Amino acid sequence: MDTIPQRIASLRAAMAKAGVDACLVPSSDPHLSEYLPQRWQARRWLSGFTGSMGTLIVSADFAGVWADSRYWVQAEQELAGTGITLMKIDTAASSLHLQWLADTLKAGQTLAVDGDVLSLAAAKALQAALEPRGVIVRSDLDLIDAVYAGRPALPTAAIYQHEPAFAPESRAAKL
Repeated sequence: MDTIPQRIASLRAAMAKAGVDACLVPSSDPHLSEYLPQRWQARRWLSGFTGSMGTLIVSADFAGVWADSRYWVQAEQELAGTGITLMKIDTAASSLHLQWLADTLKAGQTLAVDGDVLSLAAAKALQAALEPRGVIVRSDLDLIDAVYAGRPALPTAAIYQHEPAFAPESRAAKL
């Protein structure tokens, strides 16, 4: 089995091949679910950090997980020996990772993030932080697929209707 440092090295190789200077790996899926299906637990797979909230950023010479105080002890233990730095933030809503990207990346450099797992608000915040500095944001790449051999498949569980008795508004009213 490969190690966390080997996984990070594979991601860096894929980044170099794609002309990417940094990769952002959030804790999210295309539906912005609270509990992520295995396929979208890339941050966990790459870093070894198992907390439910965290953001991984990997560049050519740095890898860090931004996590709030609920996870500091856990993250320090799980990241020990991986070469990944714990970046302590005060709250889960912190945007310190965006500031780090803006301060670190130079004009003309490229950040990759799987756009399928970003909320509209997160995408706008990323653009607002990086575009004025001349950083290119690529949201059309899923570099995780390039490095995660054996990545879990898309979920196949049947969908079900949330019964009206448990919803404050009907589906028709929401639409």
